[in-house]
Amino acid sequence: METANFFRQIAQMDINSKLMLTIAKATESTIIVSILIENENCSDKAKNIIPPFNLTGTPEELDNEFIQCIKKPMQTADGILSNMESFMLQLEHAKASSAMEKGKNDKHKKEGDSKSRKYTEAMLKADAYEAEGKYKEAWSALPKVSDFPEHAEKIRNKQEIYEREFAPSLFNNAQNTEEQEIQE
Repeated sequence: METANFFRQIAQMDINSKLMLTIAKATESTIIVSILIENENCSDKAKNIIPPFNLTGTPEELDNEFIQCIKKPMQTADGILSNMESFMLQLEHAKASSAMEKGKNDKHKKEGDSKSRKYTEAMLKADAYEAEGKYKEAWSALPKVSDFPEHAEKIRNKQEIYEREFAPSLFNNAQNTEEQEIQE
């Protein structure tokens, strides 16, 4: 077998994985060839338990029969690695497409929409009471800060505004009275 012919025959095997050859002299008349097949695209850890394929023979035997000896095992191993990757991709796709996953996503979306709707409704109700001058009812209609921490500042600001209207502070009134007396 010629060297140029060797690589042409490897290319014709149509293997998508990487072949790593290790060649070592075993004895004066024999050579050991170890072939490890790797596929970096395969994410399944089972790929790591595929052992290298080892051949031992004289240089003449390996020249004459090497390709025929490795062709079937290498194609089989490559097929296994390709199937593992395909299986893992299909598994992920199935998981994402499953009714349970869709249900979880829909549930989270509905909960988010429901929560947002509840916040908006409570704020509109509070604004309606405020427009009627019913500040105590407006304060009571506000959503709880603990239920909507992302809107805490806005809710607290509204609470303060309403509190000033229905429960004015004695200290602010006393200060205002003193200021009015000083001005008169």
